[in-house]
Amino acid sequence: MLIGELSRRTGVNAHQLRYYEAQGLLEAGRGANGYREYADGAVVTVTQIRRLLEAGLSTKEIEYLLPCATGSGPELEPCPELVEALRARLRKLDECIESVVQSRTVLSDLIDDAERRMPDVYPECGATDPEPAIA
Repeated sequence: MLIGELSRRTGVNAHQLRYYEAQGLLEAGRGANGYREYADGAVVTVTQIRRLLEAGLSTKEIEYLLPCATGSGPELEPCPELVEALRARLRKLDECIESVVQSRTVLSDLIDDAERRMPDVYPECGATDPEPAIA
């Protein structure tokens, strides 16, 4: 199938498909006219790539894992090296999450402190007069 057909069948634009090919994730032959030609299995491969990208894996990590993938899920072969690679990525994500949570806590504390002090520094921000001023 040509790249346009693969794009329609997977919902992935042609530019991304060419990128996957450049990264070594997707293979295409060339027809006599020079156009890329993909085997029917490319649909499953693209589905696997998309799913692994959704898991936060890089294309380099996916290149390593893809030979162990079967089905569109994908299911990954349960070999120790593969599981360790996935666990390493999960640890990295957990570290990022912890960092973002910590940043959020500090930012929230800064906002709370600023809001508490606002009426003292800018009395007009803390006006308690329930009646609107009539001009």
